[in-house]
Amino acid sequence: MASTVGGTVVVGIDGSDHALEAVRWAVAEARERDLRLRLVAVVRPPRADLVLPPRKADRHHQTRMGTARTSLDTASGVAATIATDVEIDREVIGGMPAAVLIEESSTAALVVVGHRGRGGFTGLLLGSVGVALAAEATSPVVVVRGSTDRSWGVVVGVDGTRLGDTALGFAFAEAARRGGPLVAVRAWSEAAVDPFLEPFLDWDAIAADEREVLDRALAPWQQKFSEVEVRRVLVRENAVKAVMEQAAAAALVVVGSRGRGGAHGLRLGSVGQALLHHAPCPVAVVHAPATGEEPVDDRHIEEAAR
Repeated sequence: MASTVGGTVVVGIDGSDHALEAVRWAVAEARERDLRLRLVAVVRPPRADLVLPPRKADRHHQTRMGTARTSLDTASGVAATIATDVEIDREVIGGMPAAVLIEESSTAALVVVGHRGRGGFTGLLLGSVGVALAAEATSPVVVVRGSTDRSWGVVVGVDGTRLGDTALGFAFAEAARRGGPLVAVRAWSEAAVDPFLEPFLDWDAIAADEREVLDRALAPWQQKFSEVEVRRVLVRENAVKAVMEQAAAAALVVVGSRGRGGAHGLRLGSVGQALLHHAPCPVAVVHAPATGEEPVDDRHIEEAAR
């Protein structure tokens, strides 16, 4: 029997194949966490510019409700074939999909969505609901995309900040549950440095400083999760490229977010944005309060250039 402690694993259901992939991923996660699975289908309110006679409007609404219930039936059946021991809650809720799932995140342990919704345009690599949820949710959010082989390791970018530490803790816990390695990536780039100064920089000293940041960030989590094998990746290159390369052989890649309260569109950094749109595996966005945020400490680059 699933635990009632720690919230539920919530999945947004819209009738798409991508949503069913999210269900397959989420039910395995619910079983590993000993949590209930909650399937939520959202029926949008009538368009304000669409004027229909009352009876026709009611029939239209009932049709959409019936379609949503059918989608939940299908999703429940998929979940049951994977894990019969996971309790499943299901509900059709009226409202806007992103807003409803953001509200669900306030009491969820995890919210899971597919990377594209029903009727998405071919050119859109991530649906609008996924984008809004990743930016605004309270709980961690997983966007299921690419390979869902859970036997591989977990990848996390290490930026040395308090916000990054929240993502790091989530990544360690996931690696411990799965029994696989954790790949911790620390990357830096000289892109912001004046090209004329590059020959005068002590890159060995910078690398040593970067390794210290990485070791310091990992130390408390390694002590807590001593059973997790940690693989350090310390590279001098673009962070997006470095994390994406490691994600090619990952079961999950984890990125931090500022969470609620930041400027819209700036709650996810360039690494998070790139991963959500292009990662070859599921992406977990882990939220932390906006207060007390620390910037990445890159002062050593400036000091080395003096």
